[in-house]
Amino acid sequence: MLGPRPTVAGPAEADHAPLTAPGATRAMEAVLERVLEARLRQARDTDAVFGLDMADRLAAYVRRGGKRLRTAFVWCGWRAAGGSGDASAVLRTGAALELLQACALIHDDVMDGSPLRRGAPAMHVDFAHGHRAGRTGGSAESFGTSAAVLAGDLALAWADDLLTETALASTHGPRLFEEWRAMRTEMVAGQYRDLRAQASGSSGAEEALTIAVLKSARYTVARPLALGASLAGADARALGALRAAGRCAGLAFQLRDDLLGAFGDPALTGKPADEDLRSRKLTPLLAVAVRLAEATGDRDAAAVLAPDADTRPGHTVERMRAALERTGARAEVEARIADLAASGLRHFEATGAAPGVRREFAALVERVSGVAPWQADELV
Repeated sequence: MLGPRPTVAGPAEADHAPLTAPGATRAMEAVLERVLEARLRQARDTDAVFGLDMADRLAAYVRRGGKRLRTAFVWCGWRAAGGSGDASAVLRTGAALELLQACALIHDDVMDGSPLRRGAPAMHVDFAHGHRAGRTGGSAESFGTSAAVLAGDLALAWADDLLTETALASTHGPRLFEEWRAMRTEMVAGQYRDLRAQASGSSGAEEALTIAVLKSARYTVARPLALGASLAGADARALGALRAAGRCAGLAFQLRDDLLGAFGDPALTGKPADEDLRSRKLTPLLAVAVRLAEATGDRDAAAVLAPDADTRPGHTVERMRAALERTGARAEVEARIADLAASGLRHFEATGAAPGVRREFAALVERVSGVAPWQADELV
């Protein structure tokens, strides 16, 4: 059986249970700020140089924000499973996810050699700049890479500490921690598969999908939904529906991100628009394009999109974008996003969540996918 439907918080509970996903995100920001201040004090007490150079830089990175999507999905999972009343564990779980996200992004930028993140220099680039400004000996790039790896490790430690504290204080702590543990392993598995695919020059659709599910769909949506539901003591049926909803919505998110990586505006995305194309990173978008090019006999498209394509100036990113359009890959991925977004909402409805929670989830799915999968007046 599904758990009880969410109840609307009364006046005495209103400060503890945000009634909307945006409200939960705002409340999480306040929790995150308190956590950062506590961690910064500990870091400075440990070592002043470490506190100034490393911990302060990491805190500033986390404070620069991002989409803060995972907290909103934690809240949706909690509400869908009947969560109400004191939401402090939900908010602390959301804050832990933001710290984990900082770790993931910092390490990802190191591995990809990405120069920008969130509209500013990536962590390894920032450390390298500081090294040069300090006129320190040795390679600035090597120092920046090493220091960024440590900064990512510190973010992971902060995230794990916060989640562990939250789990120990919760009736449903063991289930919360089990979801967290599985998510961390999936993240590493997805990142490794991504690295391995680039090294092997893979262009297979199945491998691209596996990477997208492990690295993004579960981590961004499915696991946050399950983390929230675990805090509400969700049963197996509710968790199954939420995981299915999260996988669909998470894949829609990743496919949209792939399109933004190929065609987006850096001023809006905060990162270079052509990075994935220049590196020929294996994405579902690229795999679809290669398949369509081969199926239609478009040799020019197949050649320019191939993992071992000629990288001389004539083989430009513009030619790759044109191939993505001409093969129909961009249109096919757009259609797939719409299908996944709609499927995600259908699975979420199966939890028995109240209409208001379903509307919140629909708004989040629209935000991550870029399409409106359901009209609001249908969620009554």
